[in-house]
Formats: sequence, C-alpha cells, structure tokens
Amino acid sequence: MTKRIITINRMYGSNGRKIGKALSDELGIHYYDKELIRIASEKEGIPYEELQKVDEKRASQWRYPLDEPMQMAPQYRFYPMNDVLYQAESEIILSLSQREDCVIIGRCAGHILEKQALRVFIHAPFDFRVSTAAERMDIPERDARVYVKKMDKERRNYYEYFTDEKWLDITSYDLCIDSSRFTETQAVQILKAAYEDRYCPESAANAN
Repeated sequence: MTKRIITINRMYGSNGRKIGKALSDELGIHYYDKELIRIASEKEGIPYEELQKVDEKRASQWRYPLDEPMQMAPQYRFYPMNDVLYQAESEIILSLSQREDCVIIGRCAGHILEKQALRVFIHAPFDFRVSTAAERMDIPERDARVYVKKMDKERRNYYEYFTDEKWLDITSYDLCIDSSRFTETQAVQILKAAYEDRYCPESAANAN
C-alpha cells in the first residue's frame, strides 16, 4: 500500500528544511533529509563522507572524479559517484513510499514518486534568502549573495540533469509557498491542511 508522502523541494535560504522538519513533528511522521545519505552509505558500502561530497550535485561534465579513492573501485569506475548516490536514494525513496508516511527533503523525490506524493516547492525572494543565509552562517551579506547563487545553480543543475524537467516549472509541484510571506508556523499549518485534505479528507471535512 502506498503511504502518505510529502516531498519538499526548496530554494536555498527559503527555510524549506526547517519547515519540513516542523511539519513532520506536527504530523508525527518521519523526516528524511541527510539520513538518506546514511542509508545509502550502508546500502552501497560507501563511506558517508564520500557520498556527502556529491549530495544533490550533478557530476561535472568537465572532470571525471577519478581522484576519489572509492571512484576507482571496479563497481563504480564507470559511474560518477553522484549517479551512484542518486540511484541508491531513488531506490530508498521508492521503498519508503511503500513502508511509511513521511516528509522527504530534496533528492528529486517529487519526481521519483510522481503522483504518489504531495509535491511541495518552497521559495522566497533572493534578498530574503541572502539575509537568511548570512544569519545562518554568520557571514557578510555580500558573501551570502555569492553562496546563495551557487547553491541555487547546483540544485537547479542537479534536478534538471536527473529529471529532464525544469526546476522552477510550477507544474511539477502540487503546492508552492513563498516562505517570506508566512511565519514557520503558518507555513506548517498550510501544508498540514493540504496533507489532510489530500490524504485524510474525512478528517479535514470534520475540522471545517
């Protein structure tokens, strides 16, 4: 039986992770983010640190990562570690969709699960995200501006490489939220209402 899944794609600095974690706590369901790397590490027998380097990144078209020791192992020699991680995480995400209700952050989960999940995109204006990043990392805003642009580019390239879809195509999502317009609590309540309306319509009707 397919479980009730919320996938959250997000712009860097939009607080998508924080909202996703708060939502999972509110709903009492599991939250998967970097834990997916740990599970993939155990599944593939590859050190967590090696997979973390390529998390949500596409392989460089200019440099094949042969300088990484694990990349020289016979089973991985012809596949960038980025692709190995994506394939492992895809299998894990599909398994989770049959096993438990949960919130999944990033990793193209909305594309992998397609209509099985409530697919959410959390965004915010660039200046808002720069301010968030500067505060989060305790760096000057001029440095944060560069970093936010870099992370947006990495996430866009990753998503579009593995899905052949546009990262900012709103038709790829069921719900898009500008996190600068709402408090974290308000965003969580919006997502909770959407979750209950989709997966628990009788409960949502009674609440109304």
